[in-house]
Amino acid sequence: MSAAVSDAGVVIVGAGHGGSQAAISLRQEGYDGPITLVGNEPEFPYHRPPLSKAFLKGSDDRLQPLRGDAVYADNAIDYRPGTAVRAIDLAGKRCLLDKGDLPFRTLILATGARPRRLAIAGAEREGIFTLRTAADARRIKSHMVSAAHAVIVGGGFIGLEVAATMAALGKRVTVLELGERLLARAISPAVSNHVLARLAASGVDVRLGAEVAAFAGDAHVRAVTTRSGERILADIVVIGIGAEPDVALAATAGIHVDGGVVVDQCLRTSAENVFAIGDCARFPHWQTGGYVRLESVQNATDQARHVAQVILGATTPYTAMPWFWSDIADMKLQMVGLPSRADRQLVAGDPGSNAFSVYHFRGDDLLAIDSVNRPADHMLGRRMLATGYRPTDHDILSGRLGEAFRQWTAASASAADLREVR
Repeated sequence: MSAAVSDAGVVIVGAGHGGSQAAISLRQEGYDGPITLVGNEPEFPYHRPPLSKAFLKGSDDRLQPLRGDAVYADNAIDYRPGTAVRAIDLAGKRCLLDKGDLPFRTLILATGARPRRLAIAGAEREGIFTLRTAADARRIKSHMVSAAHAVIVGGGFIGLEVAATMAALGKRVTVLELGERLLARAISPAVSNHVLARLAASGVDVRLGAEVAAFAGDAHVRAVTTRSGERILADIVVIGIGAEPDVALAATAGIHVDGGVVVDQCLRTSAENVFAIGDCARFPHWQTGGYVRLESVQNATDQARHVAQVILGATTPYTAMPWFWSDIADMKLQMVGLPSRADRQLVAGDPGSNAFSVYHFRGDDLLAIDSVNRPADHMLGRRMLATGYRPTDHDILSGRLGEAFRQWTAASASAADLREVR
């Protein structure tokens, strides 16, 4: 290994939630070598979730920084904003930039994901947007000022957050969702139906089973047409039909890619001393038994903390409990666990009061919880799922779940103490 490579330290490609946290966590874990954080956006790392809500409503374009700008300098992190990595040379252990090379000893890919786009007639017209970055949000906000009719394509989290925000700002909003229910890949039918009803009550026109055929207009979009022949007025369109992992650098370098950058339980890629974290990474999940890719702030930051420990010598697998959240109109949705293998659901609370939770079970095993305006259920759920606790239907429905879990925890601790004595 050349002296240049041996002194290069850690390079992190991607300055979102995961990349920024990885840099900080390396210092917190005691790493004293060089750290370079490369971001292709001009800003310092910022919170992305507010872009679809508070940022669009705000009177200015200020972002919410993940941490103070001085933190990077104070921790000897060489942050390079507005810098694009063109390619990765694994043999030479260097990232190729537009100007010059960046050698590394260890590389962390935190490249995130890119919004899916619609390849249909009129997609190039002005006034049609996706939302992923601050630049996207600024463009939407600028066009939104004079828009009266907004069409949101896609009934996922981003689409519904934007729809609720625009409706609150007085726009006439139509949501076009191809599937038969909202948020179908993320939450239970009970919560989907509740979200639909609340959005409709707030004036959002949600159309299920609606496939977009074309965007009509001149240079600027004026309407959206569907396969069924509907024509919906649109001064602005936001497309929120999901995202694809940004794997171009990894794939071109010859790193194993399959629905994301494939990593092992310690987040290592197929290339030596190269790791991947966050939205771009597909990893073996302890709960499902298969490989998953999770798009969430929690997963990105937890994987960042874990990869820092691995780089410093840890060998424990990544087993963080996944959790997610979304604020849509007057609903705070919080999800914990992965419900894909569930065979039954139990509803606790009163949907009519806009506060309830759905518990997902496989047999007697609790797999996940969806909560609407019940943060205590969510927080308790994170603790229960992390410990493998199996709540009974009676305890959930009677409102004594917290007490039952406390008793179980105390009993488990006492049993562990006895085992140690013996």
